[in-house]
This record gives sequence, C-alpha cells and structure tokens, in this order.
Amino acid sequence: MFPMMMIYLVLVIIRPQDYPALQDAIPVPLQQVALLVAGVAWLMSGRRMNSGPQNVLLLAFMAAMMLSVAFNGWVGGAVQVLRLFGPVVLSYFLLCNAIFTRGRMKITMAVFSLCATVLAIHGIGQAQTGTGWTGMTLSQGTRIQYVGIFSDPNDLGMLFVMCVPMAIYLGQGGGWLGLKRLFWWAVAATLVYGIYLTDSRGTVLALLCVFGVYVWLTRGLVLAGSLGAMALVALMAMPSRMQELEVGEESAMDRVYSWYEGMQMFRENPIFGVGTGAYTEIYQLTAHNSLVLVLAEMGIVGFTLWLMFMGYSFWMMIRIMKWRPTRAMLEDEENFGPEVLHEWMQDRAIAFVLLLSLCAFSVCAFFLSRTYVSILYLFVALVVAHFAWVRRRYPWVAELRIGQHLLAWPVLSACAAIGMYMVVRILLVLA
Repeated sequence: MFPMMMIYLVLVIIRPQDYPALQDAIPVPLQQVALLVAGVAWLMSGRRMNSGPQNVLLLAFMAAMMLSVAFNGWVGGAVQVLRLFGPVVLSYFLLCNAIFTRGRMKITMAVFSLCATVLAIHGIGQAQTGTGWTGMTLSQGTRIQYVGIFSDPNDLGMLFVMCVPMAIYLGQGGGWLGLKRLFWWAVAATLVYGIYLTDSRGTVLALLCVFGVYVWLTRGLVLAGSLGAMALVALMAMPSRMQELEVGEESAMDRVYSWYEGMQMFRENPIFGVGTGAYTEIYQLTAHNSLVLVLAEMGIVGFTLWLMFMGYSFWMMIRIMKWRPTRAMLEDEENFGPEVLHEWMQDRAIAFVLLLSLCAFSVCAFFLSRTYVSILYLFVALVVAHFAWVRRRYPWVAELRIGQHLLAWPVLSACAAIGMYMVVRILLVLA
C-alpha cells in the first residue's frame, strides 16, 4: 500500500495527467487507479486503522457537506459531493494508515518536498522564458503557476511554504560527507525562491509565520517578535506586491467585501449554510478565506466540524512538543534510558516540523478558499499517523478523545464566527 500511496502523492502534486500535451495520450485516470490499487492493498493487509479524532470528524464533515446541499433543495447534489470529496477522504485514510514507522514518515516528507521542488523548478524556467514545460504561461504576466490544482500562484506558494520545514528537517544530521545537508538545503532554498516567484503575499506572510514560530519555540517570544517585525519591514521595502499590503488596496478590498458577503450568507443560513460549492453562485468572487467559506457554505455545523478537525491536528503536535520526562522517569534507566530519550527527541522533532507546516497552511488558508483541498487532508494524514506512532511507542502521551471536549467545541466555534464577523466589520471601517 505504501508504494502506491507514494505514487498517488506524486500524481497529486506533479500531475502529469493534467499536462495539456499528455491529456489525450494517457488512456486511464492514473490518479484514481493508484488510489484504487492502494485501497485494495489496504484491505488485503488487514492492518489495524490508526486512531484519531480526525477520522470520525472527516466522515462527519463529508456528511455535513452532503446535507448542506440537500437542505438547500438539491438532493442529487449530495451524490455529486460524495463523488468529488469521497476520494479525498479515502486518500486521507490510506495515507494515514500507510505510515507506521519513522522511516516511512521521512520518505513521505521527502516525496512532498521533492515533488514541490519539481514545481518550483518549473516555475523558475517559466519566469525566465514565460512558459513552462507544461505549456502554462505566467499568471498576470509575472507570477508563476502550474497545472491542475496548482494553477493559482497562491496554491503553488502554499505548497512550497508547507514543504520548507520538511526539507530543512531532512537535511539535519549530516550524512553523505555533508552532501545530504547541502542537497536538502538547496531544496529548501529552491522552494523559498519559488515562493518569491509566486508573488503571493499570503504565502510570504506564512513563511514569516513559520520562521516566527520556530524562533518563538526555540529562542523565545521577544526575539521572535523582533525578528519578525524586521523581516516584515524588509519585505515591504522589496519590489513586490507586499508593498501594496493595506486594507484600502483594491485586491485587499475585494477580499474584505467577499468576506462580508460570506458572513451575510451565514447569517441567513446559520445551520447548514447555502450549500457546498454555492458561494460563487451567489457572489461573483470566491470567499478568499477558508473560515468564511465553510461558514457560508456549511453553516455552524460544518464550521464546527472543520474547526475541530484542524484544532485536534494542532493539539496533537503541541501535546508531543510540550511533554517532558519527569525526574523519576529520567532516573529509571532501565525503562527510560538514553536510547529511549534519543528516540523520543527524534519523534518530537518530527512533531515540530509538522506543527510548522500546519502553521504555514493556516496562514495561507486565512487568505484563500482552501477548505476542501486534497493537500490539506493528505498532510493531516501525516499528523494523525505520527501521533498514533508516538502513542504506540510512548504510552505516557495521553490520547485525545472528542468526548472529552464535546461541549467546548461548539462554544469555541461560535466565538470564532463572532470574532470573524467583528474582524470584517473593523476592516470595512478602516477601508
């Protein structure tokens, strides 16, 4: 199953099946076939499913997507939602259960990073000649783009910034006479340059967030804030769209107006929203905000489920990051000796990397409508798989259960919805 999921991941990111020159030459849907073969291999393996709150939440979220369409008068649309989002759910479960060792986690990170680097190299050539090997030209005459789900420069930048922490992590520890570190640093540098070429302001802010969170957790909040402010000032001075980053700028105002319209959709349909996929049918622009999109299209039900899905993903990695061995454990060399401590620090480092990538996605998602994108759910599969692996090896890490926080999440989601509405109102006033 694992090799087929790696092939599937390559097909999701590099997407040769979407190249205009190859679309007629490929007689079978490669991505779907790879997923189907991986699914059959999983059924035949008989492996126990990795547990995590996200498993139930994702199934409930898909059911809420179907209900949001049905409650708005299109019962047949529920089948359409299942057809489109069902493969995303299946790929999440397959990848989550294909990763059950640290080695497989590193391989998956390497596939993510290397595939993203292929897209960055395509963008570098595209920036130099105006057209990439896919046949895609520059967006808006200056911004690199790819094919398929990465035809938007913002989506491309989001992928790059999520993979930067992985590439840097894979280069740690040396090896190959230092060439391993040099190789992965070159990969990270290529991804950062790709972010620059996308000219995506949200992606640049996400990269700053990754850097800030890293410094915060390793060097302290004061230094992180100081360096972040200095980096933001430097970026504002560079010749890029960052210089236009203000509420009154036309692109920013379009986003704010769209957020406002989305909040009005939510007010009129607070339970199940206006229906999955209906946002652009009601307003001429997309939401440009993943929170607003799910609020408008799926109401408070879908919003709560998505917030829980994302919240538990952060919580899992933070729980691993915050755990520290007690003095009694350190003194018990038979059960918690130097070797166990070394293994624990390696797994903690992976949790740190996944946490940074989650932060990167979240910042990008605040400025983009990316509630339903497959890359998110494939990445969360890594998070759930790693938490399950850690809990199997280190039973002192407490399990996360939905029942323990069932009443808190609806309150938190209601506060988040109110907070989002207040943010939109303030931005409208400032504009």
